[in-house]
Amino acid sequence: MLIPRRDRRTPINLPSPSKAGGGPFLLLGALHAAVLAAVSVPWFLGLISPEMPLSPPSWHAHEFLFGVVPAIIAGVLLTAAPNRTGHPPPGGWPLTMLLAVWIVGRLGLAGSAALEPLTIALLAPLFPVPLVAVAGREFLLTRNGRNLTVLAVLAILVGAQGLFHWELWRFGRSVHGTRLAVAALLAWTVLEAGIMPGIAGGWRKAYGPSHPQVPSSRIDGVAMGLGLLALGIWIVQDEGILNEHLSGTLLLAAGLTQAARLARWRPRHAPSGRSVAVLRVSYAFIPAGFLLTAGASLGGGTAFNAAALHAWTMGAIGGMALTVMVRTAAGHSGAAPTASRLTTGIHLAVVAAACARIAAALDPQRTMLLIPLAGALWIAAFLTFALLHGRMSGRRASGAVRPATPD
Repeated sequence: MLIPRRDRRTPINLPSPSKAGGGPFLLLGALHAAVLAAVSVPWFLGLISPEMPLSPPSWHAHEFLFGVVPAIIAGVLLTAAPNRTGHPPPGGWPLTMLLAVWIVGRLGLAGSAALEPLTIALLAPLFPVPLVAVAGREFLLTRNGRNLTVLAVLAILVGAQGLFHWELWRFGRSVHGTRLAVAALLAWTVLEAGIMPGIAGGWRKAYGPSHPQVPSSRIDGVAMGLGLLALGIWIVQDEGILNEHLSGTLLLAAGLTQAARLARWRPRHAPSGRSVAVLRVSYAFIPAGFLLTAGASLGGGTAFNAAALHAWTMGAIGGMALTVMVRTAAGHSGAAPTASRLTTGIHLAVVAAACARIAAALDPQRTMLLIPLAGALWIAAFLTFALLHGRMSGRRASGAVRPATPD
């Protein structure tokens, strides 16, 4: 059938923000993750000096934990809402308002030098609080325990953000607010929710029963229990509530059981597709973080704590988030949720960035080399995802969806 010349010349238009589901939040989250590294690395190295009362680490931690991560959660929630609830996700002016308050929160912190601390603290939760309402709506519609977990994590993030700003006002930096947010995200993404078995299960459904499901065992229960306990200890580690050797031993046990849990997903039991392989690598940063914090408690020094924090945030949370973002964006565009060579390269860049940042914490003499390297790899990964997401959204808008390259 001949296509009218007018139609052939019609440009491909991306969906408007008010009709695009969670897509804009995935895009904003990726772009903001890249901006964080592009600003904080030269700031940390003394090459620039933005007018902000926050230190480079405080600004970077706040915007990653309370800016980037909530945007990604919003993107996944709003994109998956129709499949989970059978109801359309918030659209029109509610979605536009959500986008607006997220942007206002980012601009508020960027212009914090001209604002009172109380004003900044009030602007900060403008986005997380409505997002909790969206998650609550999902739970009420589905009565699904997994959605209740999301609701609980978001509520903890709101509390952690308030604690972050209180500590910032009181002490000039936040330790417990940052750790509470990181612990909540770790507990949700790997210790409690079991993301990895879920994605592996999806791979098995697509490729047949030749890869048997790894049955749950006591190792999983012990790993989750010790992991949650150890995260609680880590939050208050500097308060001297527990003897350092005792807390170090518990953190060490948590790391070893998490490593044992990961070992159970070995190749002969787990699928070998790229989607699962990159997730397995991201998960490996969980036991690594526990072992590093154990080293800090058992006499390794503060460098081990800094290394553990980046293992968990960049390696585990960043890697897991990027995996979910790629799968969500592919599913939203109609493409197969499998990893292509390009998306595998994105994941490997994040892994390399995390390793470089961990090495910088453990070897301060090479900071001037390793931190810029970590930043460049991080920026490349998230900017590439943003471009990929834009391309997939364009194909969806034009109806020209092409399946992803199989694993």
